[in-house]
Amino acid sequence: MKNILLAIAATWALTTQVCYGREALDKPNIVVIYLDDAGYGDFSHTGNPTINTPNITELAYGGVNFTQFYVSSPACSASRYSLMTGRVPGRSGLNDWVVGPYSKEHISTREITLAEGLKTAGYATALFGKWHLGNPNKHNNMTPDSLPLAHGFDDWIGTNVSHDYDTAKLLESDEKANDPVAGYRTIAKNLLSHKTVCESLTKRYTDAAISFIKDKKEQPFFAYVAYNMPHLGLYVSDGFRGKSRRGLLGDVQEEVDHAIGRIVASLEEQGIAENTIIFLSSDNGPWLRFKNTAKHDKYGEPRMHVGNAYPFRDGKGSTWEGGVRVPGIFYWPGVVTPQIERAPASTLDVLPTIFSIAGIDLPADRSFDGRNIAGYLSPDNFKTEVEPFRFVYSDAENSISAVRKGPWKLHVKLCSQLNDNYGFEASREKPLLFNVEQDLGERFDRAAEHPEIVEDLLNFLKSMDKQIHNEKYL
Repeated sequence: MKNILLAIAATWALTTQVCYGREALDKPNIVVIYLDDAGYGDFSHTGNPTINTPNITELAYGGVNFTQFYVSSPACSASRYSLMTGRVPGRSGLNDWVVGPYSKEHISTREITLAEGLKTAGYATALFGKWHLGNPNKHNNMTPDSLPLAHGFDDWIGTNVSHDYDTAKLLESDEKANDPVAGYRTIAKNLLSHKTVCESLTKRYTDAAISFIKDKKEQPFFAYVAYNMPHLGLYVSDGFRGKSRRGLLGDVQEEVDHAIGRIVASLEEQGIAENTIIFLSSDNGPWLRFKNTAKHDKYGEPRMHVGNAYPFRDGKGSTWEGGVRVPGIFYWPGVVTPQIERAPASTLDVLPTIFSIAGIDLPADRSFDGRNIAGYLSPDNFKTEVEPFRFVYSDAENSISAVRKGPWKLHVKLCSQLNDNYGFEASREKPLLFNVEQDLGERFDRAAEHPEIVEDLLNFLKSMDKQIHNEKYL
């Protein structure tokens, strides 16, 4: 009798799970997981010998793992702008690659974000984690337009800026509250003085995301999970402290990996895993500016706390490959063809691809810089041809410092927070040319050998310059 009851219970549970799932291609749920300052070499699947990230490895091996994946900028705000809009940072009207807590600027309400587009198709939307695209302050008259609810998100819990700002806040949406502006409630201020709050961020966001998934499982939803880690300073909860062979950085990465595993398990438990696309990446490369700093008042011993971008040159704040080459994984069990995809792609491609899959037309009144890469994810289900890869690298002022077409990358300005040009110089009059598929470390300038490629890439750069100058959403 006991075995019969267990069998009935198991059948009921399975039926309960499956009944919530739509057909896999019917407005799939979207989960975007964005890490902060995670280097290309800080994961098991990219070869790190002492950081264990089995859940991310499972996504990489069970999905499409892009080995040439880019973000549009080597710094957080500009990178996040492009992820949300499918547009290069130069179109944003923002004057800097980082929007600080006292910046007047914020992402414009004239932009169409990933969340806003998905809302038009009936999706519930929520952000769990770091925003960093604007903050209400006296310079912008405390405008609520600077925060997520004005840009397509129904709910939010997270930090307004990176948690290492002295004035960083942990906020959540609350229609009855008015702190700092209507529609929001402050959970904690001055986060650097709240160690326990910082240690709770990874779990706090994950718990909220799982609650959202359970609550919205009967309708299409978009969950943007933007973890603060492993941005300096590093914080980890008690259960993961001392767990990794890599030290604190490894502890942090392994807690994030565990959190991602919990999200995947929740989708499976609700019977909606095959109707959900998971995209995972990082906003830029590791913060190597502190790689030789033995003691820092804010960050402790940061030389041991920053990751690596091997085999690429430099890191965060640089338009050498190490600043903008990051992991890029699309996971959609039963739909995408598990594979290592060596063709280049970028976060600019995320919005056009997701809009296409969700049946949303791109607005015709603005330019988009990404492509629909659904054909890479599942050629059997998506017959669209993927356009050739063309890419713009953006510097601290969100202007163009380099461009790429095919395997060729042209530098016209060198950018590095390490103040190291590695023996090179670059300008529009005398650019550098690298084949970054053959020369991963950008060591050998081929400009003199290929003047025709230099000319073609310079023409592409000038064309993009003109477009960007003529279209900004301020």
